[in-house]
Amino acid sequence: MNVTKLRYFIAVAEELHFGRAAERLDMAQPPLSRAIKQLEEELGATLFNRGRSAITLTQAGERLLERGRSILTQIEDKRLEIKRLGQGAEGRLRIGFVGSATFGILPNIIKSFRRGHPEVNLSLTPMNNAQLHRALVARELDVAFGRPALTDPEFITRELLEEKLILAVPDQIDTGGRSVARLERLKDQHLILYPEHPRPSYADVVLDACETAGFDVPLKMWCMDLQTALSLVAVGEGVCIVPDSVSSAPRKNLKFLDIEPEIGRTALSINYRCDEQGVHVKTFIEIAQKVARKLL
Repeated sequence: MNVTKLRYFIAVAEELHFGRAAERLDMAQPPLSRAIKQLEEELGATLFNRGRSAITLTQAGERLLERGRSILTQIEDKRLEIKRLGQGAEGRLRIGFVGSATFGILPNIIKSFRRGHPEVNLSLTPMNNAQLHRALVARELDVAFGRPALTDPEFITRELLEEKLILAVPDQIDTGGRSVARLERLKDQHLILYPEHPRPSYADVVLDACETAGFDVPLKMWCMDLQTALSLVAVGEGVCIVPDSVSSAPRKNLKFLDIEPEIGRTALSINYRCDEQGVHVKTFIEIAQKVARKLL
């Protein structure tokens, strides 16, 4: 039994007349009668009592009509669901991101995407770069916001924005009203870095920038993520070099200073697989790039 024959049967069962059913199906009566006969032979059951002036459903026919309607409804529902998924109207999108992406651009991208695609379920997971890389390779993520970019021949990377590195310090430090700081004045402060493992990570971006600037970091303190690093700075455990966008969200017991001279810049990228064909991913990437252009 196939879907076509099931549709033929339901038409005849509802009309209880082969001629009217054939008209409804926009086909000739003889092939419809043959299809119903074949269906009865396949099922091994008589579906219609055929009288000289009328036909009626047998008990088997009544049961098939009941179940058949349910089957066709499910098929139509699934067809519409798959069509909506293909058009990007609903579904799921799994997004991984480094902590610093939550300052400024990521919330704006999510808001813009959600406005046009309210039925798409979003799964948001904070990760460091190494975790993002592994999850994207394993197809556990659809999109990854990395800092720095994720390097892999299987990935497509789009840089969203580049920003300078600045300094987060405890507000208890007297800066004399200055809004800038020099690295050499930090020799007695712990430089809080994240994450220590796995590497390479954002910590290596910071250490490379310090080395290029000629600053040999004497005191280091390691933690796992940006939020922990900022919390440690806030209680006076040290200072932290962060992307400029982090200063966009004021935080109690913290202040942000420009580093003079500028020691480097860091780029936030959006990454996805080369073989990605999902409509949601393509739409999300387009929206992310559009939001980034507006911010720039």
